[in-house]
Amino acid sequence: MIRAYRPADLDALYDICLDTGNGGLGARHLFDDPRLMGHAYVGPYVAFEPDLVFVAEDDEGICGYALAASDTEAFEDRCDRDWWPDLRIRYPLTPNANRIVQQIHHPARVDLMVASDYPAHMHANLLPRAKGKGFGGALVRSVLERLEKGVHVHVRHHNAHAVGFWEHMGFRVVDSAEKLVLGLRL
Repeated sequence: MIRAYRPADLDALYDICLDTGNGGLGARHLFDDPRLMGHAYVGPYVAFEPDLVFVAEDDEGICGYALAASDTEAFEDRCDRDWWPDLRIRYPLTPNANRIVQQIHHPARVDLMVASDYPAHMHANLLPRAKGKGFGGALVRSVLERLEKGVHVHVRHHNAHAVGFWEHMGFRVVDSAEKLVLGLRL
């Protein structure tokens, strides 16, 4: 079942983020704080654009999600103003800081050329038990129905499964610098 996000879902989404946060594999072993990844990749979306967050649920509970920001530039500005400052205090930047803490202190900004044609961006994550059952496509379509102009996603070059999924959904490579950026015009 695909449904709209509810605040009671937050912990499950944070867990899924962590359990898929290493190129689709678990990342619990990479972080001392199990909520860190969720703070970066789930929290601001449910706080600022909860109407663009959908969950997949099976007999065992929530097994996946898709979330988006309709205007990436405005979303990044809002995160800079209203989301990152508290996290920067909670997670100070040290010489040995992990990639998420570095991102909190120095967040990447969308390439303006990408944002002009694909202003929205989204993320989708599924637990292994949910893959191959149609949840991913249904989640993405639920989000796409609420977006207007175009949307992009970032995918690591080596994550062939994710690249194939997004291409199957109609996304095409629009940039391939540090990460692949795939876009879909709506």
